[in-house]
Amino acid sequence: MKKILFMSTLLLMITISLVSCKDYLEAKPDKKLNTLSSLTSLQAILDDHVRLNIRANYAAEVASDNYYLTDNALVAIISEGDKKIYNWEKSDDMFEGVNDNWYYSYLAVYYGNSVIENIDKIDRNTSNYRDWDNIKGQAYFYKGSSMLHAAFVWTPVYDEQTASTSLGLPIRASTDFNVKSTRSTLAQTYAQLIDDLKKATALLPVGQVHTMRPSKTAAYAMLSRTYLAMNMYTEAGLYADSVLQLNDQLLDYNEINATSVNPFPSYKGEVLFNLTMVNPPIIDEANAYVVDELYQQYEANDLRKKIFFKNAGSGLYSFKGNYSGTPLLFAGPAVDEMYLNRAESFARNHKLTEALNDLNKLMIKRWDKTKPFPTYVSTNQATVLDWILTERRKELLMRGIRWSDLKRLNKLGYELTISRKYNLNKSALAPNDSRYAMPLPRSIIELTGMQQNP
Repeated sequence: MKKILFMSTLLLMITISLVSCKDYLEAKPDKKLNTLSSLTSLQAILDDHVRLNIRANYAAEVASDNYYLTDNALVAIISEGDKKIYNWEKSDDMFEGVNDNWYYSYLAVYYGNSVIENIDKIDRNTSNYRDWDNIKGQAYFYKGSSMLHAAFVWTPVYDEQTASTSLGLPIRASTDFNVKSTRSTLAQTYAQLIDDLKKATALLPVGQVHTMRPSKTAAYAMLSRTYLAMNMYTEAGLYADSVLQLNDQLLDYNEINATSVNPFPSYKGEVLFNLTMVNPPIIDEANAYVVDELYQQYEANDLRKKIFFKNAGSGLYSFKGNYSGTPLLFAGPAVDEMYLNRAESFARNHKLTEALNDLNKLMIKRWDKTKPFPTYVSTNQATVLDWILTERRKELLMRGIRWSDLKRLNKLGYELTISRKYNLNKSALAPNDSRYAMPLPRSIIELTGMQQNP
């Protein structure tokens, strides 16, 4: 068994090493991949956590307004591309060089397609059907979730009225590198990733042996995240409810050691699927400081104010509240996100009692139990939504979600202008600016001839 796993993983690493970041979409495949003829070898591919679990697209977090760098720290950052993302520059070379967001986004798609193509050659029978379904479901999950996070970065916000004409992402439906990459429409992009995630929900088990493997619950959660990004609240709420019907357990922050360097347990707690960003220096806690106006929103009896942040001196605070249990920023779905998704869905559908029940159930677990809990009570929809969105930003801080939230909320007319006011250049990004859809890597455009973002 160990020998098979080792050889399969080694084979895959050799194959991937032959494909550079620049020509990945058009490189010729290694025929050795055709030897993936057992369920064990296919599962070994999907257990490649180095590439699938800790390489989530981090560009959205770099561009978000959760944090800032001092000018001195920004100068010291090696990656010019990350600096350009941070300042929302109109440059098509921000994803070149050491920046690998595009590469790993499509590597997950390639892994998924490889597994799907090869598993269909294996007979599904009464003795292996559970493993067969599980493996194929994982493949669909990785394809769909990776494309979702890529869409957050490289496409405009979803608008049902314009999605059929807006630029989406290239859809890779197979491992055949002879098929030229072309850009789909935004409608086609979301239809594809939703289809992949729905197929995953039909095949995956409710729970897995480890949160490093995606489950049915995780796939429901990713669908909820998808529909919320599309401003489709009813669907977002229904899938969040599907998650919470299976797992509604929240951590009591009164039981968390606030002084710990990494307060949350790895792979446990509220984590539905373990996905992290391989933190580049620009969002590493040694350089990135939480914006002061956000930090000040946490009340004194809100335990997150102590658990989430590390005092860096001189009135500066860095974020340490990663659900990964490590310094790596957590980007996967979790139970708390599902409560907030369902609460927002309820509120936008005028079910304020249900919305407040979800919000209060979450917030009481974040409050110092020795102090009176200020229960949220209101019959005003705008007030309830404001509370939910405020707590959403505070709860889901540094998880790669804020960028998508800014895009969808501005589409609804929230008029959220963000700026780098802590830096000398004072960069700003207006609501619905075209830069919310970042430029595709220049090398990919040159290689494929695809249309660049405006």
